[in-house]
Amino acid sequence: MLKELVVNCAPHETRVALLENGTIVEVFNERRDDTSISGNIYKGRVQRVLPGMQAAFVDIGFDQAAFLYVDDVLDSASLKFCRQLEQDADAEERDDDGLAVDEMDQESESWKAPAPECAIQGLLVEGQEILVQVAKSSIGSKGPRVTTHISLAGRYMVLMPTVDHIGISRRITDETERTRLRDMLKGLRKNNFGYIFRTQAKDIDELTLSKEIEFLNNTWQDIQERNRTISATALVYKDLNATFRAVRDLLANEADKLIIDSKNEYESVQNFLNKLMPDLNLSVELYQGKEPIFDAYNIEGDITRALKKKIWLKSGGYIVIEQTEALVAIDVNTGRYVGKRNFDETILKTNLEAIKEIAYQIRLRNIGGIIIIDFIDMRKTAHKDKVMAQMHEAMKKDKSQTNILPLTELGLVQMTRKRTRRNLTRTLCEPCFYCNGNGYLLSGKSICYKIYRDLAAEARDMMGNRFTVKVHPEIAQLFHGSENHLLVSLESKFSKPISIYPEPHYHIEEYHIFESLTPKPPKGENLP
Repeated sequence: MLKELVVNCAPHETRVALLENGTIVEVFNERRDDTSISGNIYKGRVQRVLPGMQAAFVDIGFDQAAFLYVDDVLDSASLKFCRQLEQDADAEERDDDGLAVDEMDQESESWKAPAPECAIQGLLVEGQEILVQVAKSSIGSKGPRVTTHISLAGRYMVLMPTVDHIGISRRITDETERTRLRDMLKGLRKNNFGYIFRTQAKDIDELTLSKEIEFLNNTWQDIQERNRTISATALVYKDLNATFRAVRDLLANEADKLIIDSKNEYESVQNFLNKLMPDLNLSVELYQGKEPIFDAYNIEGDITRALKKKIWLKSGGYIVIEQTEALVAIDVNTGRYVGKRNFDETILKTNLEAIKEIAYQIRLRNIGGIIIIDFIDMRKTAHKDKVMAQMHEAMKKDKSQTNILPLTELGLVQMTRKRTRRNLTRTLCEPCFYCNGNGYLLSGKSICYKIYRDLAAEARDMMGNRFTVKVHPEIAQLFHGSENHLLVSLESKFSKPISIYPEPHYHIEEYHIFESLTPKPPKGENLP
């Protein structure tokens, strides 16, 4: 399978797309703002300690305070931290190669079992300065999540200076190679820092490993020195940008080639490779076409399609993806597909085709959290089993950790997917300014009826002898057309004329009712 990385660089934004056989499967957006801070290290100040939540809020210099849970503070939580790294194995910001941690190294004498959990108020006090690393960027209304357990990713290893542990990526399956790597590291390690070998470390030689360890240790020393010389709140260490993370984590492991449209970035990538990966002969190409690079590789259209709620299938069926605050619901429908044989076969084929598209969209959109899939109801057990087997198979390509539960009696599949960063919709979109994100507006007829009720209620108490109602032009058109009977009814009931005036700048649901008093002419005089 041909895998390519296509990088589009602009002064305000960098976009990286991972293609498999010419089809985009993942996309990463990094803008020149503070939306992507995962992996960065800050010197923060404890803002509030919440004993009831066993957590604290830490000011790291942004509008939203960072959230620090008690397990991310305790030194005794080191084992839990390692396990969390294993769960976060495929998080793009931290480690894209399927990083995992071995079972606890029994030969490590300094390794101790976790102590009983301590209270957060005994570990932190308000105003305390603390070094933290962003584990998750802010998502929606939630601020970033931080940890005191620092991890620094290199090409071949991840350094964990707060943990004494040796781990090896689960993708290195050969036991002989795993033993060789562990023994080689023990001979080179001169401190109690923790190290985890990444997949790329397979067959690494001792000299290369020594240079990697030295590079990571020097980086940590620089971080400590800067931490000592600055005051909170401040950035201590900035993680690699999207381009270099793609080179470090995806190129030569997930992709065979990198195409980039910026000459400056192209030269920077070449220097980066020569400095950190001189032994690798990787293909890096400068795109020089006249057409924008994402258009040339048909990426823009796929991204636009990934922002739509309804996705059509080739057969004529479709899926609908609805995102809520708590979960994402995916509904499968037959649509225009009527099948060729019988009803059960039509449903099965639609469900199986939908699975492929669902797995693709989940990965491309980076949907995380709770996902509920409503398949079309199937009567045969064999068909249900086939759908579930296909679902598990389709999700194997996804690097993020997923958990799929059995099909329920209602035909629902419940699954979870590790949320590592903002999904595509939250990254590229914002709530509709017109409906404020509701997704619905009152119908024109409903607005007319609402105005009718308000007029009827106010007419009894108003002193004026005529009404003026200012409304959106579409509502005015309804009142002068199909809903004119409402005005006629009110004018007849209260013997007061009603005038409707359109206001182009009004929201369609906005209206204002005014009363006015028309003076009566004096007796014996006629108005001209």
